[in-house]
Amino acid sequence: MLKKGSKLNSILTGSCPKCQEESMYVEKNPYKLGTIFDMHEKCSHCATRYKLEPSFFYGAMYVSYGVSIAFGVASFIIANVFVGLGLLHSFIAIVITLILTYPVTLRLSRNIWINMFIHFDKDWEKHKSTSN
Repeated sequence: MLKKGSKLNSILTGSCPKCQEESMYVEKNPYKLGTIFDMHEKCSHCATRYKLEPSFFYGAMYVSYGVSIAFGVASFIIANVFVGLGLLHSFIAIVITLILTYPVTLRLSRNIWINMFIHFDKDWEKHKSTSN
């Protein structure tokens, strides 16, 4: 179980990076593609605003590249080394993996990006404010 207060907990669960009391997303399931980008404006517990500035999450595109590379390399190693597929079939496995994990990659990238700027505050109730 992930320990509350850790960056990894916030990143993997999509919870508020400051208090980790609720999800940042309106719909927790990233595979409901119609609502994949829908986020709450701010946390209802600690009032942390999720969009720190206009176009804040454009930076998550750079993180997305790294996450996609990690998924692709893992897919290639599993397909080629462990399953024993040839190069062509291994690359097909990479493409399928990247397509199927795209919603997860998008959410993980946003979660990583916001966690680079907002840190957990165990005393968030004392420091509760409307601006972050």
